[in-house]
Amino acid sequence: MNPLTQASLHHQTRRTFLRSAGQLSLGSIALASLLGEKTAAAAGPAASINPLAPRKPHFQTKIKRVIYLHMSGAPPHLDIFDYKPELVKHDGEICPDKFLKGRRFAFTTGVPKLLGTKRQFTQHGKGGVWMSDAVPNFHKIADEMCVIRSMKTDEFNHAPAELLLFTGSGRQGRTSMGSWVTYGLGSENENLPGFVVLISSGVAPSGGQSNWGSGFLPSVFQGVQCRSKGDPVLYVSNPPGMSRDLRRNTLDALRDLNELQVKELGSPETMTRIQQYELAFRMQSSVPEVMDISRETPATIADYGATPGGASFANNCLLARRLAEQGVRFIQLFDWGWDFHGTGPGEDIRDGLTKKCATMDQPIAALVRDLKQRGLLDSTLVVWGGEFGRTPFREGRTAGGNVLGRDHYPDCFCSVLMGGGIKGGTSYGETDELGFAIAENPVHIHDLQATIMHLLGFDHERLTFRFQGRDYRLTDVHGKVVKEILS
Repeated sequence: MNPLTQASLHHQTRRTFLRSAGQLSLGSIALASLLGEKTAAAAGPAASINPLAPRKPHFQTKIKRVIYLHMSGAPPHLDIFDYKPELVKHDGEICPDKFLKGRRFAFTTGVPKLLGTKRQFTQHGKGGVWMSDAVPNFHKIADEMCVIRSMKTDEFNHAPAELLLFTGSGRQGRTSMGSWVTYGLGSENENLPGFVVLISSGVAPSGGQSNWGSGFLPSVFQGVQCRSKGDPVLYVSNPPGMSRDLRRNTLDALRDLNELQVKELGSPETMTRIQQYELAFRMQSSVPEVMDISRETPATIADYGATPGGASFANNCLLARRLAEQGVRFIQLFDWGWDFHGTGPGEDIRDGLTKKCATMDQPIAALVRDLKQRGLLDSTLVVWGGEFGRTPFREGRTAGGNVLGRDHYPDCFCSVLMGGGIKGGTSYGETDELGFAIAENPVHIHDLQATIMHLLGFDHERLTFRFQGRDYRLTDVHGKVVKEILS
């Protein structure tokens, strides 16, 4: 037997055989003919299909892209967005037993003491959105913000919580949100990846590359990590001694070999390999240009607080706008350093939070203003948040020290949405007077995912991919659109 034919039969599972047998039945062929659909034989070479070609969503919407700003480590929401005067009033008191009974926390045991915020809160914008003095630049964009104060998740450790947020499951192996978006919408720029990831503060997120992985989707849909300093994409440049013409000849030969394999085996990963080689070749010239922030005006660079040639969250925010302009579909920024346990001065909710927020709120405010000025905000969804919240009491390990910190808390936290399709200048949801439980309009992680997909024009229950015998989706079997925050 031909080895290639044998390999093809080896990869043909019983489930695949039965499904394809049904597709090739006379009834299926007749139905396809009546519907005017092309059969597989008439579809042309598989390698000619571009998996990143632009596609239409389920319904029309003005949102074309997402910029997701993830504060990895989980910001202390009670010191930024969720003002609790009663918690301040009872600061230092023993935590009531009813809030602790039967509960388990990441690093706190025994009976902790309540911790009221030390920040000053004021209301801003036409809607009177409560914000603390930790984010003074956010005050200026209050009318663009919808603060969801009733978020909740199922996980209380960083990696599982990030995976649940970005893949819909607390375990590795599922498809990330950005991959679902590029799978559903394709890309608007054939010379750039449809999904770009930028990391700042020198540490990768706890969930690792699974946060932007393609899971069971073809790997062409996974996020491409770029750098604001040095070579923008690792290994995309030609090695020493190889010219661009020689690289082109090499890729042509590889393409011919891969197309032969596609004809024999029909593997989608082979198609992906062809597309990735070609995209990498085009990226050699397109990526360095779009990643060069020195092309911006001095006023723009100063507004973001960016530094050409450097690596920072501010640089990444400016890059996010440049990528959005060029049609990148999903831009995901990770910034590490928001795990405010109080184990050191940098994790103190007083000076430590002030310093950390100073690296974040200026560039984000500049990003929102810049998008609006360029007419891009109406077609862009900007999301800010962490993977869970922080406790209304002092973290147990640091309770006896002078540094104030909070433990992990999955039951309550805040996320912020800005851009087209969102009611700006509003707050949604409430927690109880001490910040222990959601009192009004709970929003689960799956609800946030469903809402993001809806804003992009998708019914989250219909955007699926069949894997191992069943249809998977980002929200799994959960999630409802939060229609109250939509404009």
